[in-house]
Amino acid sequence: MLTGIAAGLAAGALWGLVFVAPAIAHGFPSTDLASWRFMAYGAMAAGMLLWSLRGTPRWPSLRQAGAALGLSVLGFTGYYFLLVLAIRDAGAAMPALIIGTIPVWVIVLGKPHGLRWTALVPGLLLTVAGLLLMADVPHADASSTGAAASVSGGLPAGSYWRGIGLSLVALVFWTAFALLNSAWLKRHPEVRAGEWANWLGIATGLGGLLLWLTLGSSLGSLAARPGFGSFVLVCLAIGIGASWLATVLWNVASQRLSASLCGQLIVSETLFALLYSFAWAGHWPSAAQWAACVLFTLGILASVRAHR
Repeated sequence: MLTGIAAGLAAGALWGLVFVAPAIAHGFPSTDLASWRFMAYGAMAAGMLLWSLRGTPRWPSLRQAGAALGLSVLGFTGYYFLLVLAIRDAGAAMPALIIGTIPVWVIVLGKPHGLRWTALVPGLLLTVAGLLLMADVPHADASSTGAAASVSGGLPAGSYWRGIGLSLVALVFWTAFALLNSAWLKRHPEVRAGEWANWLGIATGLGGLLLWLTLGSSLGSLAARPGFGSFVLVCLAIGIGASWLATVLWNVASQRLSASLCGQLIVSETLFALLYSFAWAGHWPSAAQWAACVLFTLGILASVRAHR
């Protein structure tokens, strides 16, 4: 259990890096940043798979390959694409708030049968209280994507509600990914966490390539922008660290822990994202943000205690 908790927290620490990536790669479209990140993940996964050819690699069956492709859409390319469209239509504030409830839904829907609600409620309430505090912060952060949340006014009513609907679908996508990925790994203990991360990565890399070719900027226009070298380095860092390595660690956590406890550990992403964002901006958190961080931490501790 301790190994799973440590792996889940480490995955959250790596996911948090995505929050500062847009600031470091300032001036580059978010769609390009995401698609290149996914392609870097795919390239890393393919490289690891080729390296394993020196030994006795495990190749996925047709059904396993189909599962990897479907989960890559739910947890990576499809999820992010929906969120980009939602932010375009409704601004970033409300989609960020909706996506921020993912840990709550994973905790509730992933509760083990033998765990009483009375044991789960304290951690759940602490998490919800933290989310409510963060919702009152004007520059609250979006979960899992690294897209900065800011209020966008003057949006047409039809466009706004379409964006809310897309946010809800994105919420369903990643919640389903967390639950189904955990269930798949528990049904296939013969598949190592690294192997599954590589299979997911190749599927995600193909999706990232498709996303870039259909919605991204041309290579020439990207290369002509100032800071292209930094953009490439950021994509490699979040593609390898925040995608490939984070997925390996998340798979380790998913194999060892219940889906509900994994859902609680997702909150660590927000904690690390705040830490990195404050370090990058060079300022201290507000009182509400400090309080939210304390509530998130207490929620994680309460959930760990409940799952023992």
